Amino acid sequence: MDSTISYIEPKTWSIVNKLLVKKAISEFSHELIFIPKKHTNKEIFNTYSITSDNGKHTYYFDARKFELDHWYIEVESIQKYINEQEETVDAIRFITEFQKKLQIPNGFLATYLEEITSTLISSAYKYKKQKFSSKELAYKSFQEIEHAMIEGHPCFVANNGRIGFNINDYEKYAPETDNPFKIYWIAGHKKYATYTATEEFGYSKLLGSELGENKLKSFNEKLISLDLDIADYVFMPVHPWQWNNKLIHVFAGDIANQNIVFLGESDDEFSAQQSIRTLFNKTHPNKLYTKTALSILNMGFVRGLSPYYMKSTPHITKWINNLLKDDTYLTTNGFTMLGEVATVGYHNHYYEALGKTNPHNKMLSALWRESPYTKITSDQEVVTMAALLHEDYSRTSLLVEFIKASKLNVNTWIEKYLKAYLSPLLHCFYKYEMVFMPHGENLILVLENQVPVYVLMKDITEEVIVFNEEIHLPEHADRLFTKTTDKMKVLSIFTDVFDCIFRFMAQQLETYGGFLEDNFWELVADCIYYYQNEHPELTTKFEKYNLFVPEFDRCCLNRLQLSNTKQMLSLADPIQSLKLEGVLKNPIAKYVNKDIKKEVLIEAK
Repeated sequence: MDSTISYIEPKTWSIVNKLLVKKAISEFSHELIFIPKKHTNKEIFNTYSITSDNGKHTYYFDARKFELDHWYIEVESIQKYINEQEETVDAIRFITEFQKKLQIPNGFLATYLEEITSTLISSAYKYKKQKFSSKELAYKSFQEIEHAMIEGHPCFVANNGRIGFNINDYEKYAPETDNPFKIYWIAGHKKYATYTATEEFGYSKLLGSELGENKLKSFNEKLISLDLDIADYVFMPVHPWQWNNKLIHVFAGDIANQNIVFLGESDDEFSAQQSIRTLFNKTHPNKLYTKTALSILNMGFVRGLSPYYMKSTPHITKWINNLLKDDTYLTTNGFTMLGEVATVGYHNHYYEALGKTNPHNKMLSALWRESPYTKITSDQEVVTMAALLHEDYSRTSLLVEFIKASKLNVNTWIEKYLKAYLSPLLHCFYKYEMVFMPHGENLILVLENQVPVYVLMKDITEEVIVFNEEIHLPEHADRLFTKTTDKMKVLSIFTDVFDCIFRFMAQQLETYGGFLEDNFWELVADCIYYYQNEHPELTTKFEKYNLFVPEFDRCCLNRLQLSNTKQMLSLADPIQSLKLEGVLKNPIAKYVNKDIKKEVLIEAK
């Protein structure tokens, strides 16, 4: 067997297929795509079944339902029967057997199946190559934990598609393979290339910092040797895969006419992060992240970067920083942005007629983002917040292991986590009507002795939304404003925080840590009350955007991807593109009239 695919073998393949089918049943049931039939009525786990479109394939499984219609399924219990004959559980066949229920259009089925297959390959690699248990990971470094993450997005079933990579590309550039590589640099003519930055990151200063004097000199000499004027060009980093697989072909005319000149590769080595096109400088961790366009299809989008958006990105960073820098509550809390401080974009002038949102017009751009190491002290460590949902293949929770390592009780640890994470999100929402996309991969936790002390927010310019009609948005930041209903505004907290993070944490804490789910949600309610009682001036907003309503709309992420695997959202109007199906009972609604509100008020005073 070829050594590069030794992890694709029968035993591992069987295990990862069952794991993915487990997730598919859980998340599709959560989104009401499946309505499992109950067969037993036990104290904790009941037996359920689902039947395929043609009625011939039946899957049985033991499951327990948690708050927010979260289905926790015992993976070993999953069995597939065809006419009372047990069959192998196969995730790819599973999707085709339920295509009608999943409402996957025929034209998108093959793409979705390819994403499922790629997700299985990634899972097989991670299963065979797992280096650390959760207990060990609790004491590991930022990048060791980053590359040990297994799950990807907790809600999306097909979350490691990466269509465009071959198996060698996967080995080189996937975050879980953890193979550092050097990035390429090109020169783009200023007719089409634009550099934009905050005041602190002028072009010369950034190049000097990122490349160093010797490398910069060699790149300049390359242009001079071609009788080209250095002053006419902007230097740009590109991902090696992007250059070899896309740019040479799509931009061949620009290369031929010397509008684009290949300069060479970096001296520094970079490491792909979970957001696969974001690259961490492994040689010099304090240097900026480099984020490049990477035109692979992954989880409902081709992962490009728009040169049009790049022009406004540093201005948005500056606007957000200016808005929040004097906010006493946020500075006291430690809530910090990793600024996207400089960008470069090259306009694909041959393809501009296709429109700004066309993937071919997002192939050649990059941005630089601050490193988290510039935001912490020597006694602090950083970790992706996705780690709080990590389970190793022995089904041990990293969240539980962090808490054990901290020597705190679960109650205290969760309180500190919510203060660091949820409280500043509430503040930005209620005071400024500004929301982020604060899922696990977009947040970096700052820890002291395995205890959260504050958070670093990244991906702030592409994914921040401003609902406030009264707030002044300067020219380059005006694209952040979105007009919508009050109900949709508050749904950003319910969906991105409650449904996409907290429902998983609550289940893990009870399943693996013995900490009752209700206790977790009560702490969430406490955190909200603490914040509200500290800010009586926002009482009208608290009533307008009530987080203690009995129920809220169920936002279905997989339904988006299933209906269009190539572009699951309209980037022009993402909120109107959302798919809502039924409602979810609010797990903190039961605490709306409890005495705890009075107790918190007394303590806050």
